[in-house]
Amino acid sequence: MATIHPTAVVHPDAKIAEGVEIGPYSIVGPNVVLKENVVLRSHVVVEGHTTIDQGTVIFQFASIGAKPQDLKFRGEKTFVFIGKNCEIRECVTVNSSCGEGTAVRIGDNCLLMAYVHVAHNCVLGRNVILSNNVSLAGHVEVGDFAIVGGFTPVHQFTRIGPHAMCGGMSRLDGDLGPFLIGGGTDFKVGGINLVGLRRREFNLERRVKLGKLFKWVYRSELSVEMAIHEILKEFSLEDEDVRLWVEFFSFQTKRGYAGYKRAGSLDPAIC
Repeated sequence: MATIHPTAVVHPDAKIAEGVEIGPYSIVGPNVVLKENVVLRSHVVVEGHTTIDQGTVIFQFASIGAKPQDLKFRGEKTFVFIGKNCEIRECVTVNSSCGEGTAVRIGDNCLLMAYVHVAHNCVLGRNVILSNNVSLAGHVEVGDFAIVGGFTPVHQFTRIGPHAMCGGMSRLDGDLGPFLIGGGTDFKVGGINLVGLRRREFNLERRVKLGKLFKWVYRSELSVEMAIHEILKEFSLEDEDVRLWVEFFSFQTKRGYAGYKRAGSLDPAIC
């Protein structure tokens, strides 16, 4: 049986699974699906076509599934999907998407700390950590196990690769590749996220390999395109780490690459 506080307002059409807890003064809309053991603390608002998977806990004053902050929105049917065992802390806002049939997606085991904002059309992978006051603009993609430090705005259409870490109080307006660490308002990439990779039990051989991939792109005199060409001479795409790296840097960027500079050249990555 679900436990619903008497002061909560839950629409009769909402789908509430066993073990759900809905706290005081929370509001649940008609198209919401709360799966087993979801917990809404007090004063939580969940609306729109929102599905929250098993075991996720949402703390007080969070707003999930509200209309996007996008003037192009015309009331189309859009979605929010939040994965299993996430922790969404106080005053977090996760807007719905913009564009018929599109969705905001947050993967399993994510931690969104207080006052985080996730805008329309964002996609977060598994085990993502967004620290206090991180603000994701529209269409941002964040890969598995990535971490974004507190008080960092992330520009629309920016991608953050798996296992990357962005330092706090940064300004991220370009893509941060997988396995990298960087930060600053004039964003600089420091190298491979060695501490994070050790914590995730990447062995020395993998870390050395990733260091070579980093040097080809960020420390050689080659363009991104030529660096990828050289990487493929040395490494195989059957290696998952190499595949992630090559796919990320194969000119899918809309914002250019954070911290990437070539003196005296106009790189195709930032054209």
